Amino acid sequence: MKKYLPLIIRIVIAVILVQTLFYKFTAHEDSVYIFEKAGLGDAGRIGSGIAELIAAILILIPRTIWLGAGLSLGIISGAIVTHLTKIGIEVRGDGGLLFYMAVVVFILSLITLWIHRRDIPFIGKKFSN
Repeated sequence: MKKYLPLIIRIVIAVILVQTLFYKFTAHEDSVYIFEKAGLGDAGRIGSGIAELIAAILILIPRTIWLGAGLSLGIISGAIVTHLTKIGIEVRGDGGLLFYMAVVVFILSLITLWIHRRDIPFIGKKFSN
């Protein structure tokens, strides 16, 4: 299980990131509402979707796991801050689902980055025992 748990965590991150892309890229009314309320508009919606897609791909490639986890952590930190400061935890009656999924991605990305900290160029060697 110790061998497969990190892979399962990475798959969960990628699935959560990718499953929202349909809504962002098709300009679903909820997605448009969120990004307008956040003051980011269409460019923010599409840009964040592209960044999430890149992070989801990178986190599944063994050589770039650390990069995907770091990118995911940055993206999702922005989402969490936006929820807390501009759009609220609950958005259009979702019961906070988007916010809580963002928190899950944040925690799992942090765990993944910690597991693969030694793979980070330049600073990874400082984590060697």
